Amino acid sequence: MFVLDHVWILPALPLLGAALNGLLGRHWPKRWVDAVGVGATTLAFAAALELVREFARLQPDQIPIIKSFFTWIVAGSFRADFSLQIDQLTIVMILVVSGVGWLIHIYSTGYMAREGGYPRFFSFMNLFMFFMLTLVMAANFVLLFVGWEGVGLCSYLLIGFYFVKKSAADAGKEAFIVTRIGDLGFTLGILLTFWTFHSVDYATVLSAAGQRPIESAGQGVLTSICLLLLAGAIGKSAQLPLYVWLPDAMEGPTPVSALIHAATMVAAGVYMVARFHVLYEHAPLAMLAVAIVGALTAFYSATLGLVQTDIKKVLAYSTISQLGYMFLGCGVGAFAAGIFHLMTHAFFKALLFLAAGSVIHALGGEQDLRRMGGLRKKIPWTYGTMLAAALSIAGAPLLAGFFSKDEILAAARSGPYANIALWALGLAGALLTSFYIFRLVFLTFHGAPRYDERQTHVHESSKNMLAPLVVLAVLSVAGGWVAAPHLVGGTDHFATFLRPVFSASGAAHDGAASSAHQLFQTRSNPFLEFLRAVTGPPVIVALVGFLVAWWFYLLRPQTPKRLAETFHAPYQLLLAKYYVDELYDWMIVRPLVWLSTQLFWRVIDDGAIDGSVNGIARVARGFGDRLRQVQSGNTRSYAAWVVVGAVAFTSFLIWMPWFLRLFPWMAR
Repeated sequence: MFVLDHVWILPALPLLGAALNGLLGRHWPKRWVDAVGVGATTLAFAAALELVREFARLQPDQIPIIKSFFTWIVAGSFRADFSLQIDQLTIVMILVVSGVGWLIHIYSTGYMAREGGYPRFFSFMNLFMFFMLTLVMAANFVLLFVGWEGVGLCSYLLIGFYFVKKSAADAGKEAFIVTRIGDLGFTLGILLTFWTFHSVDYATVLSAAGQRPIESAGQGVLTSICLLLLAGAIGKSAQLPLYVWLPDAMEGPTPVSALIHAATMVAAGVYMVARFHVLYEHAPLAMLAVAIVGALTAFYSATLGLVQTDIKKVLAYSTISQLGYMFLGCGVGAFAAGIFHLMTHAFFKALLFLAAGSVIHALGGEQDLRRMGGLRKKIPWTYGTMLAAALSIAGAPLLAGFFSKDEILAAARSGPYANIALWALGLAGALLTSFYIFRLVFLTFHGAPRYDERQTHVHESSKNMLAPLVVLAVLSVAGGWVAAPHLVGGTDHFATFLRPVFSASGAAHDGAASSAHQLFQTRSNPFLEFLRAVTGPPVIVALVGFLVAWWFYLLRPQTPKRLAETFHAPYQLLLAKYYVDELYDWMIVRPLVWLSTQLFWRVIDDGAIDGSVNGIARVARGFGDRLRQVQSGNTRSYAAWVVVGAVAFTSFLIWMPWFLRLFPWMAR
């Protein structure tokens, strides 16, 4: 079993691609850069598929596989190895990261073909793949931290790819700084974990945590650890209140938005919570915090997507909202459902971003929905694939998003950690999701063209851009069918596959992670079970959202404008994004800038530090200036100074005995 014995190959391949393009790519023709950048991810995905084949042949008692390659850090009792872990959860994440990443790299060869810095782009993309694979394959907290911070670094580099553009450079800095706020809590959580369990290895920590009593009172070290780790997840996955960086991150190239800010990096927080499910299930208060953050974010961000006019900004708020559903799933104990939605979301959201890029490409860089329209027949492949993704995210029956989102909502309503208020927020978010995504589709592809048809040469994208769209469209439609048998009383194969990872969660988890449609099942008639499943509340609200968008933007296109005028204050509130950016600027940014410029710079840096250094320099310069005057070049002056020196030294020798008798204590 070659790959299982050498799992380091998976992250090493994109790292090699990043090094080659970064060091040599600027001297190569484009086809060589493509060969290295895409070839590295192709080989990584092929290795992932071989890993799956070898993993399928293992016996249950052989899983998880932990490979330690060398001792990395030793300091006293602290020890951290470079060790990688392979289990069912790792397999899912590796396939998502390498598979979706591979498709986005292929797409990028067309979308970025005429952009400057082409080798640098692929070097950064490959480097991101290396850190993301390291993150999901790590077997200890320290290696996880390396991957965690590494993807944050790559996010900064890729968001600010157009670094001569101020808004892009500012967006990169914002993403880096805001996520560092959450990472402070994440770092403290890792330190507290080591202090508590005297180890950073997953196996040791989770085994010891499983033996501890549940902290039902809401107080204890496990609760503290989980809340600190949650802070990191909130920053990385753009949840309330640290979500503000993700919409601005759309300044980066569209493939970056698809890879980092839809499919992989932002899901790292969800993966982390699911990976440490044992800790969270022994800290019910932290579990509730995860669920509350997720439900509030899912609804809140969906409201912001209702009025955005930038096609990528709509999808950015949609991403934040869908990540909220993943947190909600984990917070109500449906960890398998949360990971299931992570996977299906990677399919349809990466497709939505790439299709949006195809639209932008077709319109010569236009991103404003108000300047689109009528593109359905001009770019039919893009339209068809984006429609598939829209139906999936809305939760249309039998598409990928239908299975995963409904599973989360069912657990929130009827599982052992059920909370009807959180379920209601999630259901309301599903209604808004359906509305804003079909608003985007109708404004982009239907109605009369709102762009200048004489100056805009609308054209379909090249084959290397369309092929990934078609593959992702197939996955957006069929990617959830592993759970389809459960609609008629059969097996949810995805939950069954992940059950060994979450088995420590016990019966409570099994109940929460069961079928999305257990709420409606009677087990008396498979057809009746299926009918009730596909006509449940999530499907009904999705249909309502679609019909309202259809009425507003196709049948009565003047209605949205009249509503905006009638409800001017709420509309402006949504358009201004609840003034959160302004509030953060007033409460945090400006005070920090004032402190840094007025106190730390002028008083401490200029006044104290520079002042003391400059003062010493001035004294030395003055003393040197006076001393320099002694060196006049006059021989008589030198002779006079010799005489003065001789007289002074002779006087010292004569008067010293008398002086010591007068002050005898100085002789001691």
